[in-house]
Amino acid sequence: MKLTKERIVEAGMITFAEHGYAGLSMRQVAERLDVHAGSLYYHVRNKDALLALLADRLAGRAFEAGEKALAELPPSAGWADRVEAQATALRHTLRAHAGGPLLLAGSPAMLSPQALALMERLLATLRDGGVPEADRQVLGDVVLSYVTGFVLQEQAEPETARPADVDYAALAARFPLLFATLPPDSDEMFRRGVRQICERAG
Repeated sequence: MKLTKERIVEAGMITFAEHGYAGLSMRQVAERLDVHAGSLYYHVRNKDALLALLADRLAGRAFEAGEKALAELPPSAGWADRVEAQATALRHTLRAHAGGPLLLAGSPAMLSPQALALMERLLATLRDGGVPEADRQVLGDVVLSYVTGFVLQEQAEPETARPADVDYAALAARFPLLFATLPPDSDEMFRRGVRQICERAG
């Protein structure tokens, strides 16, 4: 099969999911494609260029998911609903890609057009919601940082049941404020977090 930039990016996404920033190498991508590493450089000049392409691909998927989520909102939806729709779509996209939060976090510095489009759309939503111009950039960054941080924690959590030998009643008695206010699940925790960010900006 002919080697193309598209195939390199697809192989790079899989390799990044397996090895992350530190472990990703052009050699590993070449091995996945069953080609010599030198042949990759005709299409992608170096590892940094590959990371930029991967970040753009991920951000593009998130942007498309956000467009779909926005289109499904009712006409009566307010600006906070639109922010939540974009944040939720981004969360789901990042969760589907191991290491996605780290990759997206570096994408603005790589000048990824799709990552910039994500922020531009969010800033337009905040503008339309009446958020003062001086606060939009900060609030937009807070929303995106909240999403990436939330997913980073989700991906770091072991897929195991809670320890059976922990006395949760004792913990609740010791830390009553914490245990009394925990949302029932991570989806609700995420939704409330986004809403509180919006409420404090409104």
